[in-house]
Amino acid sequence: MRATLLYAADDVRVEDVADPKIQNPTDAVVRIVLSCICGSDLWPFKSLPHTDTPRQMGHEFLGVVEETGSEVRGLVPGDVVVAPFMWADNTCAYCRDGLQTSCVHGGQWGVNGVDGGQGQIARVPYADGTLVRLPVGEDSELLPDLLTLSDILCTGYHAARTAGVERGDSVTVVGDGAVGLAAVIAAKLQGAERIILMGRHTGRTDLGRDFGATDVVVERGEEGIARVRDLTGGEGTRKVLECVGLRDALVQSFGVVRDGGTISRVGAPQYSDVAFGFGDFMRNITLTGGVAPARAYIEELMPHILDGSIRPGRVFDRTLGLEDIADGYRAMNDREALKVLIRP
Repeated sequence: MRATLLYAADDVRVEDVADPKIQNPTDAVVRIVLSCICGSDLWPFKSLPHTDTPRQMGHEFLGVVEETGSEVRGLVPGDVVVAPFMWADNTCAYCRDGLQTSCVHGGQWGVNGVDGGQGQIARVPYADGTLVRLPVGEDSELLPDLLTLSDILCTGYHAARTAGVERGDSVTVVGDGAVGLAAVIAAKLQGAERIILMGRHTGRTDLGRDFGATDVVVERGEEGIARVRDLTGGEGTRKVLECVGLRDALVQSFGVVRDGGTISRVGAPQYSDVAFGFGDFMRNITLTGGVAPARAYIEELMPHILDGSIRPGRVFDRTLGLEDIADGYRAMNDREALKVLIRP
C-alpha cells in the first residue's frame, strides 16, 4: 500500500510499505476513506533531523473495516468507523475513567509497528476499544464533519469541558487554528454567552463567528490583553481555552483570564519553561487541560453532527489526494491552508 513517511524536516514522501495484516486477535484492518493533516504534524515537519528509518505519519482517519481478528466482537467487515488519534483498549482503569490517552495497553499511530493514518490502509490494535462505528455510508456528505471526531473537535471540547464552561459563561479562545475554531463550537455547545476569539486571520475568524464567536480580537500580547479586558469591563473572561501551544499564547491566557478563573490548555506545548510569579499566584487561577481523550467524547459529540446542529468539517479548506500530501504540509505550514483533507 501507499503511505506517508517523514524523513526529515520538509521531506515528506508517499511510498510503498507492507500491506497491513491482522497480527493479534483484537486487531482490525481498516481501508482509509478520509484522513487529514494535523497542526501537530507540522512540528516534526519543521524540525525533524534526517533519519533513515522514517515514521508513518497521520493520526486522524476514518474508513471501512475490511477484516477483523478472531476476538473482535463489536465490528464486522463493511462497518464505517472513525479512529481517535490514539488507540486504546477502552477497558483498563484509565479508560474506564475517560482517560483513554493514558491506556496501559494503548499507544500512538505510526510507531512501534502500528500504521499511521495518512495512508491507504491501517491495522488498528484493540479495534473494539479504539474504533467507533458511524451510522452512515462511506459516501456520506457528513464524512468530513465526522472525521473531526478523531481529534480536533474532541480536543476543542476537552478544553471547554476541563475549563468547566457552562451556560452564561464568558470565554476567550486563544488561537484561530482548527482546534481553536473547534473550541468555539464546544464553548457554544456548553452554553457560553460570550465567546471572544483571539486570532488575526480574517478567513478563520469569520468562520469562528459562524461557529459562535461573539467578538474577535486581532491584537496580540499586551494590546490583545488590553482589548479583551476592555470588552469585559476590565475583568477578563472566566474561562480561557488556550489552543496554540506556544509560550506567548499561555502568557496571553493568563493576561485575559479573570481572577478566580480557569485556563485550559490543549495546544501541544512547544515550550518547557513558563514561569509565573507571586502576582499570578495571588489571582487564584486554575490551570487545567492536557491531551484530549478523544475516545471519551466521540459518542457524545456525534449526534450534534448527525442532526446538523454543528458542521465542524468546514475547517477543511483544501482537499488533496494522498500522492500530493507534501503540498498539503507545505500549504498548512505556510498558512495558505487551515486544515487539509486527504482522500487516499
